[in-house]
Amino acid sequence: MGGRDKLLEHVDGGPQLRRLTLAAAALGNKVYIALPSADHPRLSCIDDLDITVLVVPGADEGMGATMREAVAQLPPCTHFMIVLGDLVEIGTQEMRTVLAAIKQHPDALILRGTTATGKTGHPIVFHASLRDRFATLSGDTGAQDLTRSLAAQTVFVPLSDNAARCDLDTPEEWANWRAKTGR
Repeated sequence: MGGRDKLLEHVDGGPQLRRLTLAAAALGNKVYIALPSADHPRLSCIDDLDITVLVVPGADEGMGATMREAVAQLPPCTHFMIVLGDLVEIGTQEMRTVLAAIKQHPDALILRGTTATGKTGHPIVFHASLRDRFATLSGDTGAQDLTRSLAAQTVFVPLSDNAARCDLDTPEEWANWRAKTGR
């Protein structure tokens, strides 16, 4: 990103992290945000919101470590949703759609958003019985090994277009996406 933080890129009039946090908060559930430190610059765009920051000092190890440390800090629950902060087309509706699938599939261990064509993506809802499996995550592949091993116990929830996978990693990708969407 040429030194820029993609979670602080403006989408729909404000920083991406704030937009996504507000979308999650609109569901009415408690929102937890994983940050590498309690004074991380990202906090400035969400510090006025009713959220809980989970400090994950091992974040530079990769996404797996971030998930491992964050999930370990969650309070008891029946399910938890993970939404990656850089997915610019995920909003309240996409999160709500995946959460609603719990009612139709109460025995599913994982409920996962997909593109309209079925490619796996986010958000992902995990049954709380999987929390212990997050303790072994490391590196930058997140929970890919976990989700692959449980594909038979996963409900795939189609979302519109490419929302489940629209991840922008370079200034050029951001510029192309903005030109295409007007956002």
